[in-house]
Amino acid sequence: MPRLRVPDLMPMSYSLHSISKITSCVVLSLAAFSASVSAQNIVPAAPEVAARAYLLVDANSGAVLVESNADEQLPPASLTKLMTAYVLASEIAAGRVSREDQVTVSRNAWSQNPVFNGSSLMWIEPRMPVNIGQLEQGIVISSGNDATVAVAEHVAGSETAFADLMNKHAAELGMYGSYFANSHGLPHPQHLMTARDLATLAKAIITRFPEHYKVYSQREYTYNDIRQYNRNKLLGEDPSVDGLKTGYTREAGYGLVASAERNGMRLISVVMGTESTRARARETRSLLNYGFRFYETDVMVAGAEELEKPRIWKGQADYVSVGIADDVVLTLPRGKRNSLVTELVLLDPISAPLAQGDAVGELTLTLDGEVLQQVPLVALEPVEPGGFFARMWDIILMWLAKLFGG
Repeated sequence: MPRLRVPDLMPMSYSLHSISKITSCVVLSLAAFSASVSAQNIVPAAPEVAARAYLLVDANSGAVLVESNADEQLPPASLTKLMTAYVLASEIAAGRVSREDQVTVSRNAWSQNPVFNGSSLMWIEPRMPVNIGQLEQGIVISSGNDATVAVAEHVAGSETAFADLMNKHAAELGMYGSYFANSHGLPHPQHLMTARDLATLAKAIITRFPEHYKVYSQREYTYNDIRQYNRNKLLGEDPSVDGLKTGYTREAGYGLVASAERNGMRLISVVMGTESTRARARETRSLLNYGFRFYETDVMVAGAEELEKPRIWKGQADYVSVGIADDVVLTLPRGKRNSLVTELVLLDPISAPLAQGDAVGELTLTLDGEVLQQVPLVALEPVEPGGFFARMWDIILMWLAKLFGG
């Protein structure tokens, strides 16, 4: 089908190459300016990160800025508790569980269970009152293994059934490199996660459950007269960091999933298998600073805004407003936004009837010759078919245009 190429929507300065006559001094000035801009737009190599696996991703655009071994399945230790808390938030959102629910603490969930010896605890005890809201804080802030078992038993009846829920949610989120055998992350040969899956999970927590996400920024928590502090030390060092979770076992090493927001840009960092608490904080800080310093995320093309108004045939209107359904959000190297080329290609002809949202072409965004994204162009308004004579007249005009190559 013939296609109509519509000029891109960039500033006039991007058509300078089409000017046929230009003095040599202007050429030299433009060359110097271009070299200066290019120097400013250089993005250095990503920092070397002392971790077994790591990933830095923009939470809004999904752009991966840095990665290494991001799909390697590794023991996650207490990073597991992100999924435990996610399942709990899902159950609360579904109305099957309430923050006010009083939870019976079994001997299995008791902090004195030998399985928990030497691990992180909330210090819950049988016959001591505790509710779901307190347990959620105990999981996220105290990283309590006892709290996760209490939640698992309350939500699903048993740890095994709860682990099944965790795996079902993981599949729903597309976390295909993860498998959960328990709710806490203590070593199990089949209990594994990837850095990419952890970033996916972190984004789901942030976007789907913002009220629950607030718990991740809490610096301390007291239960059973025991005050405990959030192990994510970056919360106290960097005001832009507002989550998420630390983890450690001898098998897993030290891990940290963190998220920070600066000037409306949110990044998610995952490091797994570092050598110490200081190392995981240091490497996470390095990744976040790199991402914020050299990249920017913004709406490049707004959804539901008119981008073009092409001719429509055989309709009650002669022209139709077209655009894209949703915002196009991209992460680009800082200073490169003005180099983004936007091209609209429309179907030719476009004929009525046309419903709002019907595809009428394609929007392509290109940077330095690389296609970054292609999005359908859609009708932003419906166009009803015209009357009989109007349709016949348009058919004649379309035939004539085709006949004479118009």
